[in-house]
Amino acid sequence: MVFGRQFANVVEWEEFRDDMIFWKWHNKEIKKGSRLIIRPGQDAIFLNSGRIEGIFKDEGDYDIESQIIPFLSTLKGFKFGFNSGMRAEVLFVNTKEFTVKWGTKNAINIPHPQLPGGLPIRANGTFNIKVSDYIALIDKVAGIKASYVVEDVRLRIISILDQLLMKWISKEGKDMFNLQANAFDIAKGIREDLDMSVMKDGLSITGFNIMSFSYPEEIQKMITKTASHSMIGDLGKYQQVEMVDGIASGRVKGGGAASDMAGMMMGMNMAGEMMKKMKEIDKDKEAEEKTAKSKPNFCPNCGTKTGNGNFCSNCGEKL
Repeated sequence: MVFGRQFANVVEWEEFRDDMIFWKWHNKEIKKGSRLIIRPGQDAIFLNSGRIEGIFKDEGDYDIESQIIPFLSTLKGFKFGFNSGMRAEVLFVNTKEFTVKWGTKNAINIPHPQLPGGLPIRANGTFNIKVSDYIALIDKVAGIKASYVVEDVRLRIISILDQLLMKWISKEGKDMFNLQANAFDIAKGIREDLDMSVMKDGLSITGFNIMSFSYPEEIQKMITKTASHSMIGDLGKYQQVEMVDGIASGRVKGGGAASDMAGMMMGMNMAGEMMKKMKEIDKDKEAEEKTAKSKPNFCPNCGTKTGNGNFCSNCGEKL
């Protein structure tokens, strides 16, 4: 008996990697006394001629002859011989949910009415994926591959992601210059489309997130400037502050065209403020004159001559 067991083997995931979705044990005979080892986070699928014979999900160390063979669909009557074994394949599947980083390789030109070439943007984030259908996985992928890693899926996702980003960003109602505010809705639409794309391969996209959108430097400066104007609220004051700060910091030098332009803008702003103040003074004077004209020259109660006050100096009658 001891002599015979030297031909036995251990069926286990020999080349396990944390980023590996599945790995196939094959081209070996399962001898009498062989054992199956299933580690945490793994499922073992016995295959015969591409057909699923049995799926084992509980971790542990099993005697194949006594604990596995009886549960195989068509091979349960198989009897091990001393010199010959059973040829079968065992597909080990990683059952965890993978988190994968993604990013656009090149800028995506989103159509925009004010930009003939489109608005170039980049984006990055993460997506989550896991195996959901063993039959589809074996039929479409494991039937022709000995192993499958996350990078294989990432490259496939990246190849169609640009089109999906363009599709969901271009939806009506999206503010092209504040895409982060719509990141949740955009990501939700992309996740649904990606899930449909990988479903036939036995995979499922369980999550898709957009961490950030980025614009070309000149566009980002414009967005930042617009936000600054909005926060300050008064464009005239903002320009004054910008010019004074520029002169004080040396960014705007005296005696040059930039300085002349700065002085002209400041002068225009100051003139505007002066005109505004003069209009306010004129309004105040008109109001005073109107009030003065409406007062009687003599008190209607006692006949005393009125002055500049609003009440009679003799009897206190309101004028």
